[in-house]
Amino acid sequence: MVSRTARAACRSREFVLTATVLATTSVLPLAACSHSNSQSSPAGSGQAGGPNAVKVTMANNGGKDGCALNTTSVPAGPVTFTVANTSAPGITEMELLRDQRIVGEKENLAPGLDPVSFTVTLDGGLYQLYCPGASTEYQTLTVTGSAPSAPTGTVASILSQGTKDYAVYIVNQIGQLNDGVKALDVAVQAGNVDAAKAAYAKARLFWERSESTVEGFVLPGFAAGDNAGSLDYLIDMRASTPVDAKVGWKGFHAVERDLWQGNAITPATKALSTELVGNVGKLKDIVASLQYKPEDLANGASDLIEEVQNTKITGEEEAFSHIDLVDFSGNVEGAQQAYASLRPGLQKIDDNLVTQIDQQFQAVLGVLDGYRDPSALGGYRTYTPALQASDATKLTAVIQPLHQSLSTVAQKVVTAN
Repeated sequence: MVSRTARAACRSREFVLTATVLATTSVLPLAACSHSNSQSSPAGSGQAGGPNAVKVTMANNGGKDGCALNTTSVPAGPVTFTVANTSAPGITEMELLRDQRIVGEKENLAPGLDPVSFTVTLDGGLYQLYCPGASTEYQTLTVTGSAPSAPTGTVASILSQGTKDYAVYIVNQIGQLNDGVKALDVAVQAGNVDAAKAAYAKARLFWERSESTVEGFVLPGFAAGDNAGSLDYLIDMRASTPVDAKVGWKGFHAVERDLWQGNAITPATKALSTELVGNVGKLKDIVASLQYKPEDLANGASDLIEEVQNTKITGEEEAFSHIDLVDFSGNVEGAQQAYASLRPGLQKIDDNLVTQIDQQFQAVLGVLDGYRDPSALGGYRTYTPALQASDATKLTAVIQPLHQSLSTVAQKVVTAN
């Protein structure tokens, strides 16, 4: 399950689409990564038969980092977003949102890098452009033209379509997790501790967005409960978990221990990293054919927020690196995307609950934004024991209502089916 690894050429990443914004948004290939042609048509107008264009400029003015759009309205259809960070060190990403979904995004937008682009097909309605860290973080983009088409069919069929959309999202996230652990392994094998720490923080986000959906898988030939075949144990065993003497400590957190506690890469660290790549590769093969039921998404969203309460706010997850707030953000983004896949159907079941959950997600994201630090690993402040002592109660207070609301969704979608 929203929501960051080494990018491909042109410093761009394949943007996350939770498969549709159901029937209202589809994806076109990413635009070329070259600089914009000075002869291109004005933003919002587009060339005949081509996409409309929106330019997003991140800049520091008067000591404040801002995120400016050159237009606030475009016609429905293909729209190309070109994003450039000229001088805003406090902003490193931009997301295009609608109904809790990430429609398109760009990350790692450090000042001075070449502009990057993505293209999506948008139907009429209101969208939000979100630049975390900007003096004004949310801006409205109006897409004129045909109105958003409401999903048709029975509630059950709409929820079923949402599960298919979510399956695409999970495949995307585990694919990026696979790329992330490979980048981590490159740094580990080279003996570069600093590069390995940075790659570790980037890769963790993709696991945290997806973990409640994939953590129960057991490899063929192994019985349930045998840690030697449990991908959750092999990938994500925490320091607080009793070590299986037969299997040993494996996965992300064993590598984390060596990088932060020992501040060194040993032959054993290199072996752990290589094994992690292999196990994530096995997970990638498994998720390619997964199918879900609506209650899987509902329970997964609730479980991810429960993970925030039980292992992130407590500081248990990242016992050595203390990047728990990075993991916190991944869990929230993953839960948000699972919920967004159910949202059109849930609206027909209980519109008041949808309004409540929408507001609770926004409250959580608003509090989380206060911890962003573009200079820190993963883009969030280090969750030191002192920060945990001072802020755990505040974080718990905002996350608990969301968990309570999400925990009611599974029963509602099962009953509807």
